[in-house]
Amino acid sequence: MNFLPQVIPDIVLIKPTLHGDDRGYFAETFRQDLFNNAIGRNINFIQDNESKSSKGVLRGLHYQVAPYSQSKLVRVIQGAVMDVVVDIRKSSSTFGQHLSFELTSNNKHQLFVPEGFAHGFVVLSDIATFSYKVDSYYAPEHERGIAYNDKELKINWQLKSKILKLSNKDSINPTLANSQDLFD
Repeated sequence: MNFLPQVIPDIVLIKPTLHGDDRGYFAETFRQDLFNNAIGRNINFIQDNESKSSKGVLRGLHYQVAPYSQSKLVRVIQGAVMDVVVDIRKSSSTFGQHLSFELTSNNKHQLFVPEGFAHGFVVLSDIATFSYKVDSYYAPEHERGIAYNDKELKINWQLKSKILKLSNKDSINPTLANSQDLFD
């Protein structure tokens, strides 16, 4: 596995090593010791989640606040998504900045998203199956969101807004400037 730190500190792109032949391939998708060493701290993932969505479905930008804040390790099993992280750590020199990554079943890339970041993705393929590990259980009363179309963030979701499909909850998220529960 190759662990590639990104320009926003604490975000790490992971490229697994594929061992393949005419029968297919094999890849380690997670190994606790290598992962913790690469990110420089111990993360204990306690739950795996999976979602399946059609083209244009946008999920996010989501995060959970203390005491249920979450770090995530995300990947695509089928299809392709544009995955986005936004730094919402008020004391960070990269506060309000975002990074985008195309995660696909072909490139097998994974992304580590630590607590202190809002996270979302939009489906670029006809169907996508998205998988992620979290280090804290889902707690609806601690869930928050930021508007996917916040003009200050200038996120290019790679799809026209007319074909985006949002949940009711995601369609009313506040802008980053109007968000109350950010990380210090």
